[in-house]
Amino acid sequence: MKKVLVMCTGNSCRSIIGEALINAKLDGVEAYSCGVAPSGRVNPNAKKVLELNGIWDEKYYSKHLDELIDIEFDLVVTVCDHAHETCPMFPRPVPKIHVGFEDPDGKEFEAFEATYKEIEEVLLPKVTAALKDK
Repeated sequence: MKKVLVMCTGNSCRSIIGEALINAKLDGVEAYSCGVAPSGRVNPNAKKVLELNGIWDEKYYSKHLDELIDIEFDLVVTVCDHAHETCPMFPRPVPKIHVGFEDPDGKEFEAFEATYKEIEEVLLPKVTAALKDK
């Protein structure tokens, strides 16, 4: 089982959606998410879009990298510029890719639906390709 970490700033929208999509759609891949400055909550609209698509799980929550630092990841994905610029060092070398998405936080629900679709269409193929190179 390959392990992927999806990082953003607040770990309330984009990275949670990315984690859920990877877990639901990519066989042989286990995803986690975290924030460089976690908000401590999952955005209600992010949860709603995952529920409507049948992939919400109560195990998803906003957390800091410190909770996951001991996991040996096969790939780290940053989904916002701030996380990309501040991506910390890991105990062992790990491949990283950056695929930025606009933050839907504070916007109408339609923005979360668009972000979900964009992450599914853009991020999943890039994660698959990056893991094939491993």
